[in-house]
Amino acid sequence: MKPKLLGMSLLQLEELVADLSLPKYVARQIADWLYAKGTREISGMTNLSIAVRKALEERYQIGHTLYTEKYISSDGTKKYIFPTSIAGRYIETVMIPEYEGNADMEMGRATICLSSQVGCRMNCSFCMTGRMGYHGQLTAAEMISQFMNIDEAKELTNAVFMGMGEPLDNWDEVSKVLQILTSEWGFGWSPKRITLSTIGVLPKLKSFLDDFKCHLAVSLHTPFDEERAALMPVQKAFKLEEVLALIRSYDFTGQRRVSFEYIMFSGVNDTKRHADALIRMLSGLECRINLIRFHSIPDSPLQPTPRTRIDDFKARLNNAGIITTLRASRGEDIMAACGLLAGQKR
Repeated sequence: MKPKLLGMSLLQLEELVADLSLPKYVARQIADWLYAKGTREISGMTNLSIAVRKALEERYQIGHTLYTEKYISSDGTKKYIFPTSIAGRYIETVMIPEYEGNADMEMGRATICLSSQVGCRMNCSFCMTGRMGYHGQLTAAEMISQFMNIDEAKELTNAVFMGMGEPLDNWDEVSKVLQILTSEWGFGWSPKRITLSTIGVLPKLKSFLDDFKCHLAVSLHTPFDEERAALMPVQKAFKLEEVLALIRSYDFTGQRRVSFEYIMFSGVNDTKRHADALIRMLSGLECRINLIRFHSIPDSPLQPTPRTRIDDFKARLNNAGIITTLRASRGEDIMAACGLLAGQKR
């Protein structure tokens, strides 16, 4: 298999053209074709000479991966199935629409939920992806392919790294994708259109906060260490106390946001005691909390918190001055909701 051009950073493209004894500016021309123009064939890079295109074709391929299946939810959410470079393994990508004006269903926002790994090795007890185990890393090309090849690619307004896998556990490739998405030689997106979700992998979290201005979402789910370790084994390696200490050393008072994801489990993390501990834990930190209704998964004792108790929990946090919202449940009927992605072909 020829190496893929897709997913290469400008620095990698500059090294590539240097190896071919080409002028440095050719790297930007190639980047423009790959990302801004979205060409699918090297032969289509028409501002490169025929000799240069031939030299590229002999050594490289563009490298797009196309989805093989698509499922559409009753609420408009779409789930796309992409093959991966790991034989027999697939990943799932979700497009979440938000509409402005019910009369004509004109799309106001279109958010892509990107996967970063084939499975996940974090083994969170409430997540279907974790249950499938870890099978490998996605390449930058495979992540960019998700971004460029869903039907709504040209309509996308936002991107979230909240799909299959822990983004910071594949930081070398994810950081390359963030660079491509936000650089002027890539897609030129504002970092404020992008959110990375993590359970708090140190020290990669510091690299993300230092190198990019994208929004951060941290999977929290309980303020108590022992409970969090039972739900999320990573707590034993990367303690929430250390994650919060790092976050507090950065400025989130401007446009950049930090939020905490909090899936609610009945009788586990939804009491007044939990709410008050959250209030103490996050005191003085400019942040918000996104409450998420749990979607039951097979063979799990965890159950969703009743809506009335969620509303009481939310009100308690809001009354304490912490902006708290209940995230709408989307795509549950096609197994596209939070925690339900499992890379399964039907």
